Amino acid sequence: MTTEPTVLVAGDTLVDFVPRNPGPPGDAGGYEPSFGGSGGNAAMALDRLGVPPLCWTGLAADGLGEFLRAHFEASDIPSDLLVTDETARTTVALVNHDADRGPSYVFYRERGADTRLQQGTVSDDTLDSVSWVHTTGVTMSVEPSRSATLELQSRASDRCTVSLDPNWRPDMWHSSHEFRAVIRGALPDIDVVTATPEELAVAGFEAEEPGELARAVADEGPHTVVLTLGDVGAFCYGTDDSPVTGQVHHGGYDIDPVDATGAGDAFLAAFIAALTHGVQDPNRALALANAAGAVTTTQAGAVTALTGPDALREFHDDIPWLS
Repeated sequence: MTTEPTVLVAGDTLVDFVPRNPGPPGDAGGYEPSFGGSGGNAAMALDRLGVPPLCWTGLAADGLGEFLRAHFEASDIPSDLLVTDETARTTVALVNHDADRGPSYVFYRERGADTRLQQGTVSDDTLDSVSWVHTTGVTMSVEPSRSATLELQSRASDRCTVSLDPNWRPDMWHSSHEFRAVIRGALPDIDVVTATPEELAVAGFEAEEPGELARAVADEGPHTVVLTLGDVGAFCYGTDDSPVTGQVHHGGYDIDPVDATGAGDAFLAAFIAALTHGVQDPNRALALANAAGAVTTTQAGAVTALTGPDALREFHDDIPWLS
């Protein structure tokens, strides 16, 4: 790495146990451990794209924590904010796939290191050194990491771009009402939101048309709202304060997916990489993001297939941070 990181990712890192076969657990044919977590995946995807970030996350001192740490050590992600929690355990997600290979998750996170982030860990000097801070709703679902994430968003909002992936996981929250209150309460400190329409509906935003839905979210504070729409691609809305002003739909790429685990995190990583490298055309930003998401689905595991920025060239040849 020849330059200091300009992006900070704050969030969860866990171990996904990925099945060899689709279907219920009895048909899985065994499970393989894989690097996972919405924050960890986004950080690792940025690294694989050639834009290694800082990553603030918690790692346990157990065997699974060492498994995760080995992945970080093999990357160009600095270790400065990888916090070892000696009394924690590693959060685990059991991944299952239906017949269409769509992932579902069961989480085991009691005393999970990623749930115990502490306020004040990220210094003001660190925030002053980056241009973008990305956060996830996963660490906002439970204390003390909720308060730590909200405090980081608040301090970062006066210094740099702050993004949020709400990442609604019903099993992680006491109720949908709690999710709605916490996420909506954070929006005044958020510049960029990336979410599915279903997640936004849980947060209390509903509209028939993507543009109307995105504008409703933007009215709460963010200047850029990106909707991920599954098989039909993605939609981006930017206010006059956004670096990608206007509204655009990109249809994505035709692909026969093997495993969609982590595709949204890779999408988000490429979108961040695009905007932090001067992309102002929303269609170009979405094309890059959809390319990263498409690559990720070609192999099992969240970041397995995203082996480097050149992996995007199969779908999109215009990569600004390589030019």
